[in-house]
Amino acid sequence: MKISGRVIKYGDDINTDVIIPARYLNTSDPDKLASHCMEDLDAGFVKTVKTNGILCAGKNFGCGSSREHAPLSIKHAGVSCIIAESFARIFFRNAINIGLPIIEAAEASRDAETNDTIEIDLSSGRIKNVTKGRGYGFVPWTEFILGIISSGGLVEYTKNKMKGK
Repeated sequence: MKISGRVIKYGDDINTDVIIPARYLNTSDPDKLASHCMEDLDAGFVKTVKTNGILCAGKNFGCGSSREHAPLSIKHAGVSCIIAESFARIFFRNAINIGLPIIEAAEASRDAETNDTIEIDLSSGRIKNVTKGRGYGFVPWTEFILGIISSGGLVEYTKNKMKGK
């Protein structure tokens, strides 16, 4: 499974209240949530991110509350993958559950800059910063996790398994 796109870069401790402010938690509509994603941190985020946008961040991305709205808003805003030095545990699990690829790769995240072009191979555990001509490794995902991601999330994965797919 391969992903490529342009980088949008943030720092450490990006919390779920910044990703999707609490004032928008009165809806679970992914498109409405996406329209407010990151607006308190970066008012231009929704206009900047394109389909296959890659978000890079520092340590502890997704800290704060356990709301599933945060990764959902990111995914529906057009981010195809998040690379960070580390993730809050509950955010990591929520992202996988909704089918949003996330990768812990400290060196790749630190080296990336906004507008760099990145290519990711989830199956082999390789990241290439095309702009800088550098490559990085990460622990490749298991077939189970790849199955969840390629199905679009845990619910769809389970439905497919129940149908024998």
